[in-house]
Amino acid sequence: MFSRFKLTEHGTDIKTEFLAGLTTFLTMMYIVPVNGFILADAGLPMEAVVTATALVTILATFFSGIWGNTPIAMSVGMGLNAYFAYGLVLGMKIPWQTALGIVFISGIVFAVLSFTRFRVWVMTSIPIDLRRAISAGIGAFIAFIGFKELKMIVPDKATFVTLGHFSDPHVLLGVLGLILALGLYAYRIKGAFVLAIAVTSIVGWITGVGKMPEGFLSMPASIAPIALHLDIPSALTLSLLPVIVTFLITDMFDTLGTLTAVGARANLFQSEDGQEKALEKTLEADALATVTGSLLGVSTTTSFIESASGVEAGGRTGLTAVFTAMFFILTLFMLPIFKAIPEPAILPVLVAVGVIMFTELGRIDFASMDTATAAGGFFAILLMPLTFSITNGLAAAFVIYTAIKILKGEFEDLNLGLLLITLISLVVFYVHG
Repeated sequence: MFSRFKLTEHGTDIKTEFLAGLTTFLTMMYIVPVNGFILADAGLPMEAVVTATALVTILATFFSGIWGNTPIAMSVGMGLNAYFAYGLVLGMKIPWQTALGIVFISGIVFAVLSFTRFRVWVMTSIPIDLRRAISAGIGAFIAFIGFKELKMIVPDKATFVTLGHFSDPHVLLGVLGLILALGLYAYRIKGAFVLAIAVTSIVGWITGVGKMPEGFLSMPASIAPIALHLDIPSALTLSLLPVIVTFLITDMFDTLGTLTAVGARANLFQSEDGQEKALEKTLEADALATVTGSLLGVSTTTSFIESASGVEAGGRTGLTAVFTAMFFILTLFMLPIFKAIPEPAILPVLVAVGVIMFTELGRIDFASMDTATAAGGFFAILLMPLTFSITNGLAAAFVIYTAIKILKGEFEDLNLGLLLITLISLVVFYVHG
């Protein structure tokens, strides 16, 4: 049974893979309740979302382990789930059924590209430093959402936004949660976010900000209210093409960025034929997971950077992912606990993840960065939170970058892939105009 994972060849054993799977589970278990809260704000029933999130995590992570034989866990991606809820459904007033259709279409395209060399062509078409700036912009966007929902930032007629009322017990609880999340993460404590949510929730229950759970375990809620409710025809419009491209490109960024980071730690995905095949299979699993997730009723599924914690614990094969998937079965029965978590205990995770994504700026070579890349990155980072849209930030970044390159006559830095993305980006501003 375990021979397919080639444990000996990878210098590992069943016990090590088991402990690595448990470590990965503890570090990313937070996604189940967090995604439930986020998509509930978009009008989806939280109970169904929690079950669907757990199911897609189990299925995607198990398939990733079996198909790719890599220790990569998958679940609903942070960032795009916030964009799904707050950018599309609440911001653009798109029905969540149509938004799921958008996720499905982007997943289908990603799946097709994952079986070709086109995905590599698209990724190499975009300068690496611009990609890093875009990731930082997404971090700023989801952190801004976290601050807004925590009421640490509130509307103001004169200045548009200002600081919230820090005498409010809900705001203070959120501050506690944020300090705990970032502090525990800084100390590299396994399960930092889960522990921060747990401690903050207990404080919230004691102080009366939240209500104690009425129970601890229950049977999984039905996913019937959201499963197969996606509206694909409504998503197939010119006005939503930029949004589909945004989901596609961002998913590709997330996936390849995660696989690169985790692979470097575990010596995975190197140039050898076998490792290249493992990378291709993991990308295929990621794309198929997004399609499956949209059918179950959740936003884009992606590879999780938290998989690195399992790698650091010794995980080297797909058996780690299989064990992670098995542990996630427990979350199917934890709905009473998840529902009782106060929002100020959940939302700080959004800000913390935003901070982590923003650190991508530290990997940029500022000394050799040209004006086009700097301006494109600046517009991405600034416009994503200010316009409450990842799409707008992405579009501005590509248009500005390409325009400056053309004006300077640096046509050698432009290619068909970049020009195609820029053309689609122009549609964004045409539609909004």
